[in-house]
Amino acid sequence: MKKIRVCVVGFGNVGREAVECIRRAPGMKLAGVVRRAVGENHLDRPMVTRVEELGPVDVALLAVPSRLIPEVAPLYLQKGINTVDGYDLHGEPMLYLRDRLNRYAKKNERVAITGAGWDPGTDSVIRMLFEAVAPGGITYTDFGPGMSMGHSVAARSIPGVKDAVAMTLPLGYGRHRRDVYVELNKEADFAEIAEQIREDPYFDPDRTEVIQVDDLTPIKVTGHGVRIARAGSSGTAQNQLLELNMRITNPAATAQIMAAAARACMRLKPGCYVLGEVPPIDLLPVDREAAIQKLV
Repeated sequence: MKKIRVCVVGFGNVGREAVECIRRAPGMKLAGVVRRAVGENHLDRPMVTRVEELGPVDVALLAVPSRLIPEVAPLYLQKGINTVDGYDLHGEPMLYLRDRLNRYAKKNERVAITGAGWDPGTDSVIRMLFEAVAPGGITYTDFGPGMSMGHSVAARSIPGVKDAVAMTLPLGYGRHRRDVYVELNKEADFAEIAEQIREDPYFDPDRTEVIQVDDLTPIKVTGHGVRIARAGSSGTAQNQLLELNMRITNPAATAQIMAAAARACMRLKPGCYVLGEVPPIDLLPVDREAAIQKLV
């Protein structure tokens, strides 16, 4: 069977892990890496600035900051390449992106899967399943303690910030605190930058403390976690409690889900999908009958 040719766009923490996930994935072949500037290349595959230099590509894994995806994904869809991204904003931004990419995907007869990380992503699927089991009730999602990649990137994007690490600290029942550690450029005003971080849409829903440090190296730990709990009712039963507890290495988990979604996108009709719309069985590296025999 012909292997799916996948390229990785971006070569940060998630991009590097995505390369390794594709290497290990049955039925996939790494076409190469696309990045803004090509430095030293230790891969045995090309690293380029234009996807056209890689030859035929079936799927592009977009390992770029979430705020770039609305502009980057359409460029690949217009080239006839399916896209998978780990967009990590919830609510209205996600709905806007899904609608935008849906138009490009259908026009070019391609497939886009957006929000294919772990939250939004696999956690979203778990929340859907929990609500199916207990339709009446409420679900709480508590993240951390751990480093949030999306929040860290958002803090780094503020002028004057040399580097940043945003830690998510769960307060319980879906409420969180953010501790943001920043290294600043010499001319930067700490008070002004701290205010910009607190007002950023990534941070403004939560209590946020900004701490200036000289060296972020000891703080850069990519472990993270989540607890999803739903208290609800099923039929006449009012005492249903469903829970998921997970500890992960953030970039590796995100990249692995994106690689699985790259496999699934080859089976979908043109359009844009969130992970909850993708049959879970299509994420697996075996045919459907084998998966059913093993897992059902």
